Amino acid sequence: MTTTPHAQDGPSQPGSTQPGSTQPGSAQTTATDARPAPDEPTHAEALAKVRELLDEHHLAMLTTLDASGALVSRPMGVQDVEFDGDLWFFTTLDSHKVAEIRAGSPANAAFAGASSWVSVSGTAEVVQDQAKIEELWNPVAAAWYPDGPTTPQLCLVRLRAQSVEYWDSPGGRLATVVSLVKAKVTGRAYDGGENATVEL
Repeated sequence: MTTTPHAQDGPSQPGSTQPGSTQPGSAQTTATDARPAPDEPTHAEALAKVRELLDEHHLAMLTTLDASGALVSRPMGVQDVEFDGDLWFFTTLDSHKVAEIRAGSPANAAFAGASSWVSVSGTAEVVQDQAKIEELWNPVAAAWYPDGPTTPQLCLVRLRAQSVEYWDSPGGRLATVVSLVKAKVTGRAYDGGENATVEL
């Protein structure tokens, strides 16, 4: 498990620096020999940060690949459980996303808030487990499926995270605005706040 900080990346530039890439005039760095700077988070700290940020988000854009290979995104409610590497979503067996996942599509869940962003990438599976459905059942799910946890064709999508990248601007929206103004005044690029990638 590794953590790769990208302090220079902003939300508009996810993944612009990859572990093991070589910049002109610099030595190549691999994931095994990289050492975080003193002010960069450890893997445990970054994972704790991911959990903290995900607690603030309850709606994701879930992206899969359709039969033609095109990216398809749709809003999905995330079930309120502590993040342990998995995200859970309610859906029905006749949905397009289920067909795409069963065909082997990878999946990504993207979250956006006022001052934080999280991108969770990995593999997905369709889960038909009545006990798990009832465990995760909640009033929000009931609004979508008024027939309750025994709704015909009701199932779960489980996204097993392989990597998570996050961006966070401590202090919220006001701090972000102040940082943007400071960047404009000083002529230095806005650093985008705290940014790290966590490999699971």
